[in-house]
Amino acid sequence: MAKQKKQPRPKAETPKGFRDYFGADVEERRQMLDAIAGVYHRYGFDALESSGVETVEALGKFLPDVDRPNEGVFAWQDEDETWMALRYDLTAPLARVYAQHRNDLPTPYRRYAMGPVWRNEKPGPGRYRQFYQCDADTVGTASMAADAEICAMLSDALEEVGIPRGDYVVRINNRKVLNGVLTSVTSGAERNDIAGMSPSELREYRDFEMQGLQNDPALDAIMRTLDKFDKVGVEGVRNLLTHGRKDQSGAFIEGVGLSNSMAEGFVAFLTARGSTNEATLARLREVLSFSAIGLEGVNELEEIIALLKAQGYGPDRIVIDPSVVRGLGYYTGPVFEAELTFEILDDKGRPRQFGSVAGGGRYDDLVARFTGQTVPAVGVSIGVDRLLAALREKGRVGGTAQGPVVVTVMDRDRMADYQTMVADLRNAGIRAEVYLGNPKNFGNQMKYADKRNSPIAIIEGGDEKERGVVQLKDLILGAKIAENATLEEWKERPSQIEVSRADLVAEVRKMLDSQNA
Repeated sequence: MAKQKKQPRPKAETPKGFRDYFGADVEERRQMLDAIAGVYHRYGFDALESSGVETVEALGKFLPDVDRPNEGVFAWQDEDETWMALRYDLTAPLARVYAQHRNDLPTPYRRYAMGPVWRNEKPGPGRYRQFYQCDADTVGTASMAADAEICAMLSDALEEVGIPRGDYVVRINNRKVLNGVLTSVTSGAERNDIAGMSPSELREYRDFEMQGLQNDPALDAIMRTLDKFDKVGVEGVRNLLTHGRKDQSGAFIEGVGLSNSMAEGFVAFLTARGSTNEATLARLREVLSFSAIGLEGVNELEEIIALLKAQGYGPDRIVIDPSVVRGLGYYTGPVFEAELTFEILDDKGRPRQFGSVAGGGRYDDLVARFTGQTVPAVGVSIGVDRLLAALREKGRVGGTAQGPVVVTVMDRDRMADYQTMVADLRNAGIRAEVYLGNPKNFGNQMKYADKRNSPIAIIEGGDEKERGVVQLKDLILGAKIAENATLEEWKERPSQIEVSRADLVAEVRKMLDSQNA
């Protein structure tokens, strides 16, 4: 009989594109999400926790940069042959939830949601297939006050988590403004009579412009090129819109093939940002003087800025910036992006700005997939992992999280005494644990405490038990003394003290307060 072949052991490795999060990472994320949730709650938003799995049909085709609904997601068929998928963002599930429960929800409905999302995309440096998002949305109102509120709330959330004013800016643009530029530049239309059109005529012309825009085969290429403005600058965009350019490696990148005059129209739009929001609005009115939909977008931006100004949010925090193009294909009106403006060093030691950590806008067509009726909506999504990385760069979070106080075991027969000690500490709100390994080697217990980054070790041997005392070893002070102090200084600043067992909780709290001072 042939010998049965052993099954190979599975490899202990994280799946490609995923990562494990340990104590400090999880705690930092929890604290940040709690802070953001506090801001959202203060603005009157309610929490929503929807399913991590949706039907592919419900998710639809709104995943960025893909054409088919089950491309870019983790999908499978269930026992009924229904295609299911892990959610790729928190907005598509909101559309389903609102459509399903709209008769029971208030209108408008204001919700925030936080949690992991999954994308079946090629992973890369800092790019994972699972990551956290933190969203807030208002569904059911077309008022620009909702858009202004989202921008103000985003500004408050950044400051709440530790990004000071001056280190960020919320930039606003409008899909309608870009639509107006696209149609005006690509068609060369000149409509001197727009200012005199009636409201119905303006709506009819807007529909005409939108239809032409959707049928323009060069739209995607133009959008991608405009999105590169921050990276390649004015001349780079100008070349990419026309005949092409060489990148830093010397490789030639084909251009879109527009005429020089058409390219200049787009450049004029991208560079329309003035020294003030009012100056930017005036410049956009010049650029879009022949576009009904473009002027409609400018009016919306003007209203948002006025509402923000009334609340005390000026250009030091929120600005109109026509160069905000990223993700505009998803939106139908105002769009916003939070950018961190401080410099960091890249992998090659070169200074660069940290960049975007949040984005959002108005998406009035998403719920209509379920209801057949347009439902206005606006929202924002904060990239949790990127924001945490930014806070680490600023030194606001990071390092090793403090571990629990460790009660050492000097006599395994007195485990009940040690458990009583740790219960007293826990009941007083102090994080603590009893060493549960082999207590034979005390040195191993100290190594364990160091590995746990414990602030204090508690020692009670037989002698201490008889005298009604315990030893408190300040592990943080001990480490500092061992690293820097002379022998004389070490003797003058003992890191271990003896206290009454009855005063254990009070003395531990005093030592913790001293460490955190």
